[in-house]
Amino acid sequence: MSNTKTFYAVNPATNAPLEGMFINASVEEVDQAVQKAKDTFDTYKKKDSNSIALFLEQIAIEIVNLGDALLERCHLETALPLARLQGERGRTVNQLKLFAEVVREGSWIDARIDTAIPDRIPAPKPDIRHMLIPLGPVAVFGASNFPLAFSVAGGDTVSALAAGCPVVVKAHPAHPGTSQMVATAIHKAIQFCQMPEGIFSLVQGNTNEVGESLVKHPDIKAVGFTGSFKGGKALFDLANARPEPIPVFAEMGSTNPVFILPRILEEKSETIATGLAGSITLNGGQFCTAPGLTFIEQSENASTFNSILIDKISGVSAPTMLTSGIRNAYSTKIENTLSLSTIQEIGKGQTSSEPTTAVAQILKTSAKAFLENSVLEEENFGPSNIIVEAQSKKEILEAAKNLKGHLTATIFGTDADLAEYGELFAILEKKVGRLILNGYPTGVEVCHSMVHGGPYPATTASQSTSVGTNAIKRFARPICFQDYPDFLLPEALKKGNPLTIWRLLNGEFTK
Repeated sequence: MSNTKTFYAVNPATNAPLEGMFINASVEEVDQAVQKAKDTFDTYKKKDSNSIALFLEQIAIEIVNLGDALLERCHLETALPLARLQGERGRTVNQLKLFAEVVREGSWIDARIDTAIPDRIPAPKPDIRHMLIPLGPVAVFGASNFPLAFSVAGGDTVSALAAGCPVVVKAHPAHPGTSQMVATAIHKAIQFCQMPEGIFSLVQGNTNEVGESLVKHPDIKAVGFTGSFKGGKALFDLANARPEPIPVFAEMGSTNPVFILPRILEEKSETIATGLAGSITLNGGQFCTAPGLTFIEQSENASTFNSILIDKISGVSAPTMLTSGIRNAYSTKIENTLSLSTIQEIGKGQTSSEPTTAVAQILKTSAKAFLENSVLEEENFGPSNIIVEAQSKKEILEAAKNLKGHLTATIFGTDADLAEYGELFAILEKKVGRLILNGYPTGVEVCHSMVHGGPYPATTASQSTSVGTNAIKRFARPICFQDYPDFLLPEALKKGNPLTIWRLLNGEFTK
């Protein structure tokens, strides 16, 4: 019997329910979706690369065909500006096209061939051929802050489909209407390209039970997640408690520390403070790459920098947050942080009487206090930043050494700064997935070389990325074939290289 619990999307700007009733998927409905994915896996994984590429491109076309109605619904469900959503739709579409190119080119499967040496002494060498193959059905959880690019047809979904894996998406309950519209576009692409229907399903729900039943399903072989540490860790624990544990690629947030070195602080305080204020408050600070910590050495220049940053923040309007839950969590975290005797509030943005908004906050503490209280390193999802003032270079390096895993770290410095603080780079390489020099962490370029990941607790899989073309490898595993006759080998490993992909042949890359 189906679950009849219903829910509605809520307009974050008004707290009013939006048109359209949604139903929590039952355990039976989740099972049906996963069963369809399992049943179609063997068919889908054998599709040629051009067919899968055309399918991804058709999804992009169908999303564009949804027109302004998609953006308008998304705006109502998230309060994100239409211009931002238009850009995010472009990113989503371009991401689909990029993965289509990767699939069509084909070298991502990492073909490696070591040919036989039958007369090798003391023992013959066998013919061994290696490639990546898809894992199986993948569960994807939509993110709250990217209703398009990290949601139903977002990075996790497209990289799994590109790898040859069917996908079951758990829509984020904050934007179920947007999710349903994008799911409809994917289904149209499935029909147009005559793909197996079960390669994609959407399940709705505003309860933990829906997601739990999906992750615990024995036929799900991997999980993609973008969201809070609490949510990602819960799914990770569920997946590892299964009789057959499965990988969980959870991106769980980050404080993205920024280090501003002394000479550049003297030369470019206003420029850096202006840019940092914008990065802290961009879209209400609701980016997993928003800078939440800033490390500087105490000096007259540091005081000037703080004053400029406070001035820039003071003009920022209180943004409407994505959900009331996010807004309440942000405000509670600010209150709890300010209750600490070692923390002071030094600046804030414009206040608002609207209960749906959050006020930008600049707090300050000492490096000594930071080292003594690990809670100061935890992410507060929203427009805030803690300035950590050190007494010396030694304290800066000590603070860096004690950082946990983050998605990004940023260093601002002149050439002389960078030479003097060379040790800082070596420290931060161990802490993050992306190191930024004289820039800002907000904005994640979708390209071949991007790493959007990092050591725990930023993610549960530090060897992977959730953005960029390397994301495809999360949903594949290696296999090798020993002494196979050519007619039994996959096309990618046959003699003569019929797919004309790059392969490592006896240690040399060749087509």
